[in-house]
Amino acid sequence: MNPLLFAFYGDDFTGSADAMEALTINGVKTALFLGHPTQERLQEKLGELDAVGISGVSRTMTPEQMDAELPPQLALLDSLGAPLLHYKVCATFDSSPTIGSIGHAADIAFRVIKPDYGVIVQGIPLLGRYIAFGNHFTIYGDDRYRLDRHPVMSKHPITPMGEGDLRLHLAMQSAKRVKLIDLVHLTESDQALSERFDRYIGEENDIILFDTLNDDHLMRIGALLHKKSQTAKIFGIGSSGFEYALARYWRQEGIVSEPKPFGPAGAVEQLIVMSGSAAANTAEQINYTVSKGFVGIPLNTDRLVDKNCAAEERNRVVRAALKAMAEGKSTVISATIGPDDPIIEKTRDSIRRQGIDQSETGKIIATQQGVILRELVRETGLGRVCVAGGDTCSYSLRQLDIHSLKLLMPIVPAAPLCTTSSDDEQFDGLQVASKGGQIGAPDYFLQVLEGRV
Repeated sequence: MNPLLFAFYGDDFTGSADAMEALTINGVKTALFLGHPTQERLQEKLGELDAVGISGVSRTMTPEQMDAELPPQLALLDSLGAPLLHYKVCATFDSSPTIGSIGHAADIAFRVIKPDYGVIVQGIPLLGRYIAFGNHFTIYGDDRYRLDRHPVMSKHPITPMGEGDLRLHLAMQSAKRVKLIDLVHLTESDQALSERFDRYIGEENDIILFDTLNDDHLMRIGALLHKKSQTAKIFGIGSSGFEYALARYWRQEGIVSEPKPFGPAGAVEQLIVMSGSAAANTAEQINYTVSKGFVGIPLNTDRLVDKNCAAEERNRVVRAALKAMAEGKSTVISATIGPDDPIIEKTRDSIRRQGIDQSETGKIIATQQGVILRELVRETGLGRVCVAGGDTCSYSLRQLDIHSLKLLMPIVPAAPLCTTSSDDEQFDGLQVASKGGQIGAPDYFLQVLEGRV
């Protein structure tokens, strides 16, 4: 059995699938497990894998909830012996001291796995995410914005980004000392860069943050961290840029086998899309898909979050979807169409009336969507579904008795099509595409239906 190269915990499902995709397309054999896999479940797969991931939900957790969730998960991954363990976060690093605290997750990891040091590899040029002199920039349309000035991320409803410098952002969440290797340092020779890294660690910095503007920077980071991992245990924080950095270096050096070619999966006759995203990008995708013949079924989410009428609302949606599919149509079931949909405020009112914590809204809705999706797959036997929205993917897919996934084909970066493994034959081999709210072209759902890039 080959020694494991890499292990990661993703703070939501779409980010975890993104990490798995980045590894797999570069020849790193990877499986992604959902929920709380057992040691036995992991051991069943290890002989055929180079990397293992666990898809979690800590992006929506309070620090107290993280204290219960993360230690056993990180300890389990650490027990597998990989020299590189990654806490995978969103490509926009959005978090706060009270929700999805990346700093608190780092504190837990340092305590549980006791790494020699930590690193932050957050930039991922492929997705338009850049780190320049410690500041995070993200693309929006044709422009690039620092996160605290970004039209979407600066106004995020749960974790608005009020600081673009990742050192300052993390300092609000953890006392860990962060030192930057910047764009000028990345022009140094390999030896000088390695010596600088060692010097910074020797100065009692806990975490080294890397600037990243292009793929050459990622390759240099990957080479450096691979060499350091031969004599040290490294804890990484960041986006799938961390996976791309290491995997591309391993592929270049022949440490992993050349990846198999990923051809198109081919079309299916019908598709169920379950969307919980309020992003304008997803709204455009929903509207485009409906214009091409999908039947749109809006959810009354104000009723879904009310335990007195949630079952009635689920039944209404299931009946409407089954009717459409009996007529040969595909369906797109949506919690909202864009950030200005009136259903959002109606749902907030419903939550307030019931005295439910607003931060629980996404989890409640996504879980109900998963119950709907589960019933539809059972009733129709469809072999391919698509789920849109980070929280939606994280909580909905947990209702389908899936224990792990592997990449079937890339569609667009960070929104792949995967195949599932399950002990329930109705969900074993199910094809699942997942995407975050801002990912994909207007015809993304048609790409999933047709199984094409």
